[in-house]
Amino acid sequence: MIEILFKGERKEIYTNPMQFPFKVGDFAVVEAEKGEDMGVVNQIGPVLERKKKKGELRTIIRKMTDADQKRYRENRKKEVKAYHLCRKKIVEHELEMKLVDVEYQFDGNKITFYFTADQRVDFRELVKDLAGIYKVRIELRQIGVRDEAKRIGGYGVCGRKLCCTTFLKEFEPITTQCAKEQNLPLNPQKLSGVCGRLLCCLMYERDFYRNQMKRLPAMGSVYRGKNGDYQVIQVNVFNETATVLTPEQKIETIDAQELDGYKLVKKKKTATSETNDSGAGNLEG
Repeated sequence: MIEILFKGERKEIYTNPMQFPFKVGDFAVVEAEKGEDMGVVNQIGPVLERKKKKGELRTIIRKMTDADQKRYRENRKKEVKAYHLCRKKIVEHELEMKLVDVEYQFDGNKITFYFTADQRVDFRELVKDLAGIYKVRIELRQIGVRDEAKRIGGYGVCGRKLCCTTFLKEFEPITTQCAKEQNLPLNPQKLSGVCGRLLCCLMYERDFYRNQMKRLPAMGSVYRGKNGDYQVIQVNVFNETATVLTPEQKIETIDAQELDGYKLVKKKKTATSETNDSGAGNLEG
């Protein structure tokens, strides 16, 4: 089995019955739903056994030839022209939609137009218009803004390529609770990615913070010692220290384990409200 990567980070697993000697980075012509398509070899090996979905796999037809390479480049040029033409038609039909990308099937039997929209769009007349011009199968596919970022690509605030275009396989639901658990300020500009949704990387360290906060005192909690009450005003999950307000109204940083010997007299309640990736508001996943 061989995993093939297509335009827009679309990936599928194929069988290689002819035993072509592929390596990662090679181009291959494969079976499509109706015709042929072409992509680049992304992964080879037994690990694909875990990734494959149920059902019969399509097969690889051949390695890329010089003629295939020429046709592939021509398709990329046609996609640019089709993109501008479709945008013009969208304006003519007064449709509330944003065209994101155009993808030609390698054999030219199908053209897929990817778009985003805030609601359902009646694009039947647009499809008829495009089918009349290109005389091939036309497919309009609505995608989300996170999928839009994945298809277009770009760089995050960290300076690296977007996670969705490099290694993320699926999008996980992300909520503002992820930021709260990591003591991050709920600032939409700081927590949002280029897609306008909550950063995917908010999930990467969530388990670590959750485990640490189970072991450490909660902010706002009050512990009673020999000299009086100590209120926790800040917690450092890395150094495992707590900043407390002492009975003398002084601010001190102590080892969090010291509070284990004190009596907990007030425990701060944790927030349960969340904003998820499909919710309204300024902070969305």
